[in-house]
Amino acid sequence: MKQLNEIVAHFHTEGSVAEIAPLGAGLINDTYKVATAEADAPDYVLQRINHTIFKDVEMLQANITAVTAHIRRKLTESGADDIERKVLTLVTSDGDKTYYYDGENYWRMIIFIPRAQTFEAVTPEYSRYAGQAFGSFQAMLSDLPDELGETIPDFHNMEFRLGQLHDALKTDPVGRAEEVRYYIDEIEKRAEEMCKAELLYREGKLPKRVCHCDTKVNNMLFDEDGHVLCVIDLDTVMPNFIFSDYGDFLRTGANTGEEDDKDLDHVNFDMEIFKAFTEGYLKGASSFLTDVEIENLPYAAALFPYMQCVRFLTDYINGDTYYKIKYPEHNLVRTRAQFRLLQSVEDCMPQMQAFIDQCLRY
Repeated sequence: MKQLNEIVAHFHTEGSVAEIAPLGAGLINDTYKVATAEADAPDYVLQRINHTIFKDVEMLQANITAVTAHIRRKLTESGADDIERKVLTLVTSDGDKTYYYDGENYWRMIIFIPRAQTFEAVTPEYSRYAGQAFGSFQAMLSDLPDELGETIPDFHNMEFRLGQLHDALKTDPVGRAEEVRYYIDEIEKRAEEMCKAELLYREGKLPKRVCHCDTKVNNMLFDEDGHVLCVIDLDTVMPNFIFSDYGDFLRTGANTGEEDDKDLDHVNFDMEIFKAFTEGYLKGASSFLTDVEIENLPYAAALFPYMQCVRFLTDYINGDTYYKIKYPEHNLVRTRAQFRLLQSVEDCMPQMQAFIDQCLRY
């Protein structure tokens, strides 16, 4: 606790520290709530930045500063109320930086948003809220003048992920390639189609926009009445295709099974979640989306199970060096489950297209 108090002392906060306690269940960053003693001083969130994943902390924090300042400006211009609860506020430290380095770790502080809650359950209702929140987030940032950096280079680049698979197959370090030949062939069959975002981008037909790149239900804060306040967890905000925010949510949210389900009969694409999320997303984002982006939303829904299938398979062939595994075939089980989800998405393509067309008519 003493060490955390010393770190907090380097930030420009109001009031005196009454208590520092762990907050939330983040997998990447250590997060603490800093409660102040005074009634008129805000509470704070102290977070250790995982600089093994986010190697350029300066760029990471510059991105978040640019994004939150732009959202604050948009909210002010629109006459929104309760702005302090609708956008994250970074706290500055020594030298007016938005982080502090203690010689070993990087830390940041954010003003704690009071009377806010998160939800874990993926229901049609929360999926609709999520779609609208992430669509509105992209819309607000569609005219951001600042050039954001890529906090994790090639994070959702399909050509890059296939390149990693091909590298693994060249060396086949633990002799597993032959047993997964079926999945390799299925992946190769779809490779050209699945890399079309990068191709359209090079042809100048598809823009990169500011995306959240970690679209989950629990990355939104809700107020006491269940209305969305703001989108949180901005570490992965960077330029990307809108397919990232749309497809990544559906990969997890619309999967009726587990990511590593051994029983493939459990794994299907949930059209009710798809419809709710898509309806919300188009409501939030249709003001700026191009025809090419809208036409390819079903492709985005297929892209992310495909990409994750490629990543799990690559790791299996490499001898399980990236993802944590609970048993020797874990990455193969994950590969099979993602491929089953991909097949289910492909079966739903006509229904998805019809629903999107219907949404745009009204």
